[in-house]
Amino acid sequence: MKIVLQRVLKASVSVDGTVSGSINRGIMILLGVEHADTEKEADWLAEKCAYLRIFSGENGKMNESTYDVKGEALVISQFTLSGDCSKGRRPNFLSAAAPEKGEKLYNYFVEKLRNYLHNVQTGIFGAMMQVSLINDGPVTILLER
Repeated sequence: MKIVLQRVLKASVSVDGTVSGSINRGIMILLGVEHADTEKEADWLAEKCAYLRIFSGENGKMNESTYDVKGEALVISQFTLSGDCSKGRRPNFLSAAAPEKGEKLYNYFVEKLRNYLHNVQTGIFGAMMQVSLINDGPVTILLER
């Protein structure tokens, strides 16, 4: 599983002009599921996303987690994170999970994250989506398990 996590002031995702998920201060997560991924990776990443200390504390250092600041999360499926660009000019997506498995683990990850954070919103799996966000910092973290 691969994640691009961004600390945001707000973020939203729309499909066909209709907002399917919207958050205020928190994290926006792009989640890519690969063939070999299991619930074990999703469990680890959900906890890591909730408790990763990426928000500034009293001394201005990153000492607070999304959980600590009562932040929200927006999770968007992103199979293109599995793109292999090592050969040629077109990404190869052979390591991306099949849609059925990808959607199952995506939904599993979202439910696990909801165990830690009070508001977790989502995009629509497999849809063409438009994402809007205000990156705070900017802070962008890559996670892989």
